[in-house]
Amino acid sequence: MVDRLSDRQQAILAFIEDYIEEHDYPPSIRDIQQGCGVSSTSVVKYNLDRLTQMGLMSRQADISRGLVLKGSRAHAVPETVAVPLMGTIAAGSPFPLPASDTWSDPGLETVDLPQSIVGAGKGLYALRVKGDSMIDALIGDGDLVLMEQANEVRNGQTAAVRITPDEETTLKKFYRENSKIRLQPANSQMDPIIVDADRVQVLSRLVAVWRYLG
Repeated sequence: MVDRLSDRQQAILAFIEDYIEEHDYPPSIRDIQQGCGVSSTSVVKYNLDRLTQMGLMSRQADISRGLVLKGSRAHAVPETVAVPLMGTIAAGSPFPLPASDTWSDPGLETVDLPQSIVGAGKGLYALRVKGDSMIDALIGDGDLVLMEQANEVRNGQTAAVRITPDEETTLKKFYRENSKIRLQPANSQMDPIIVDADRVQVLSRLVAVWRYLG
């Protein structure tokens, strides 16, 4: 069966094996694309599907590093899940966010986050924070926030909301107060945003904060 492999498929298999040996976990599709000089992630996915059909590996498509090589080849348990990175959200003044109809774009950038935090990753996406209005909640400029899609949140929960008709979004603590919504920053130097309740659409609730330490 190995004789049926194309040069590219042999190169991909060798790259996966070497990567696992070096890192103790499998490469992502983007790692393979870059490491093997493949033109696109869709070409990588096609070849991974062929290798799976040949019985040389198994693959969990919903997990970023869900590759296991069969037989005597190296293998590792997937540790991360690819979560779509939807763009930037303001922890400050309201800020435009990409339209939700682009969130299923297969070319969308992803970030690999621990499976122990995100589970299967269903209904979750990441946003990069811009601004310091949530700094007292340990959410700083440049952090990634992991959000779960939701239409409603409880008072006091941190949420991503859209303010109409401006179609701008912000990350704040959410409080419903009669006919108004108070979007409260976690920064004593900043004032809350208070708007009519019918102008606020809840997009998602905060699940976790992810920070890369240099």
